[in-house]
Amino acid sequence: MSHRLTTGIPPLDEMLGGGLLPGTLTVVLGATGIGKTQLGIQFAQQGLQQEGQRGIIFDLTARGDSQNHVEYAKRLGEWSVQESTDDDTLDLKSIWDAGATRRDSMHLFKDAGRRVTSADMDSDDWRRWSSERARKLDRAIGFFYGNFAHGVRRVVIDGVEPVDRAAESIQFELIEYIQNQVLRKEHDWLARDLFRVHFRENAEQIAAHAYDHHDIGGLLLATSHEVMLDDLIARPIQSGDVLSNANTIILMGKTRDGNKMGRALCIAKHRGSACDESIVPYTISEAGLVLQPES
Repeated sequence: MSHRLTTGIPPLDEMLGGGLLPGTLTVVLGATGIGKTQLGIQFAQQGLQQEGQRGIIFDLTARGDSQNHVEYAKRLGEWSVQESTDDDTLDLKSIWDAGATRRDSMHLFKDAGRRVTSADMDSDDWRRWSSERARKLDRAIGFFYGNFAHGVRRVVIDGVEPVDRAAESIQFELIEYIQNQVLRKEHDWLARDLFRVHFRENAEQIAAHAYDHHDIGGLLLATSHEVMLDDLIARPIQSGDVLSNANTIILMGKTRDGNKMGRALCIAKHRGSACDESIVPYTISEAGLVLQPES
């Protein structure tokens, strides 16, 4: 691999042997409030320096509020996030105009009120969900392709909720689709999915905006039931769990030293690369995550 995607946190990059591997999926796992979204924002923001374009944020939250991306981005990087909304009708004729197409984030199932497992739905609910999902994924393809065609090479997927059985998670099903049918798909084949019968008339522009999908890095932020880092380290991987297909796994959790609580992270997996497996404390400052490696 000729290059790495730096995270924006130099001590973490050092632990990762220079950064994350493009063309792979990295999972950041930890309890709510542990700092995953701040890490994701720092990673996306770093794209501006390394690739000339910030990364994009794909929020899978279906219940409650979003993951405070706008607030964090403004505070951590003076980044005014442009959100794709339901009012943004995809105009295939203007997709080659970066100003008209380029958006920083998409909250696909905002206010949907959906629970995240198939066991929560009866057959009618499942049919309605499948139809809704298909319509929204068409919009998502336009969001991803429109950004990739204009130089974006980082994707942060946030809002992944914990489940008792990974194989029943409708979010994991969506992630698998995005991973295999969007992020890991040749640019011209993704363009075929988007343009369909209009592919030929856009063929010249598609070729002019070609990109290599192997350069795109994915960072998945997943919430765990486990709060303590020791419990996360001991956590078994289930069938259908996104961890089983991840190239890199970063665990973030609480630690206890006597009557004092803290936070720490460790790299549980970094396939194809040497990495530092130390447990490293960190704090969350106004500037984001600050690692405190041993001197």
